[in-house]
Amino acid sequence: MTQYNFTIIGGGIVGLSTALAIGQRYPDCKILVLEKENSWAYHQTGNNSGVIHSGIYYKPGSFKAKFAREGNLSMVRFCQEHGIPHDVCGKVIVATESEELPLLDNLYQRGLENGLTVKRISLEEVAEIEPHIRSVGGIRVAATGIVDYRQVCEKYVELISAQGGELRLNTTVQNLRETSDGLVVETNQGEFETRMAINCAGLQSDRVVKLGQMQPPAKIIPFRGEYYELKPEKRYLVNHLIYPVPNPNFPFLGVHFTRMIDGGIHAGPNAVLSFKREGYKKTDFDWGDFVEIITFPGCWKLAQSYWKIGVEEIIRSFSKAAFVRSLQRLIPEIQSDDLMPTHAGVRAQALMENGQLVDDFLIVEGHKTLHVCNAPSPAATASLEIGRAIADRVETLHATSLQL
Repeated sequence: MTQYNFTIIGGGIVGLSTALAIGQRYPDCKILVLEKENSWAYHQTGNNSGVIHSGIYYKPGSFKAKFAREGNLSMVRFCQEHGIPHDVCGKVIVATESEELPLLDNLYQRGLENGLTVKRISLEEVAEIEPHIRSVGGIRVAATGIVDYRQVCEKYVELISAQGGELRLNTTVQNLRETSDGLVVETNQGEFETRMAINCAGLQSDRVVKLGQMQPPAKIIPFRGEYYELKPEKRYLVNHLIYPVPNPNFPFLGVHFTRMIDGGIHAGPNAVLSFKREGYKKTDFDWGDFVEIITFPGCWKLAQSYWKIGVEEIIRSFSKAAFVRSLQRLIPEIQSDDLMPTHAGVRAQALMENGQLVDDFLIVEGHKTLHVCNAPSPAATASLEIGRAIADRVETLHATSLQL
């Protein structure tokens, strides 16, 4: 049985960037990446909005703020270096009511505190950038861009392979068994010996923690985000990316317009609790996942805090008219016939037992394991920085894993 220095569990953008960073740092190490699906970037990475985030929303000093700002630069450089189509097109965040202007000012100040190039713009300046918006003012964030993160992951895979890393699809991790000098990773495709396992399993990350005989610090709760797409003849309504001022009482950004790298315009998402970990359709349901959600005390405490907004999100999920009304707050010209349903994504949101959402990246260290327990947006933007940060931890905490 081949023994590996590092086995990365999960073939999304965080798992792949981790394998890439460790391989670059330690070229003599044997690295294995395991993915249970039949393609890379199958779940969160392959179904996100494709935005290269700037980091304006995140609390100054947080991992999110640091990784987003640095990741924005490194992701653009990576795309330039490898010829991956991308566009640093910028975005506007707009207030649609005068009551939102203080929130807009707070967001502008946060952008400055995070070291970003942001500009407070008048409604006339907003109209020059996005003539179809209804607003009373906005913020221009020049560094925001767009890319197809599946293409980014394809390049990560190519580079990992060139470094000598081994990548396996259709390989589901079933157990982690500790040995005297490492771990045995038990899968549906056999067993793999490794000095250290790094859990980047996204929607399944808390379950992988349990496989390592640890108690996860938070439970992953799946939230489905549903999108519509503007019909091609209506794409002229949106030039770049358009976001509303986020509701400070809700952890998600609200529905917005995103220009995709293929030229399409997506509108959304909402945020609806999914009763299946990987449930991309309204009808998707898994009894085990459902029971796990409704028996978790944190879910009930979360519902008490956000039930009114939660009901609005559910209505918007089942009523296209309600979804359209929320979009018309930004672009009044939008009509129901202008929109076609498109893909949905599922966000892995870590939730504490006390009902608090984990708002930052969460990495937990085990004896011979490292677990990425929460890596929400802007994880794709920041993937190169997250990979490097994990490589740093490996060097300081698990030096023995670097030797066979």
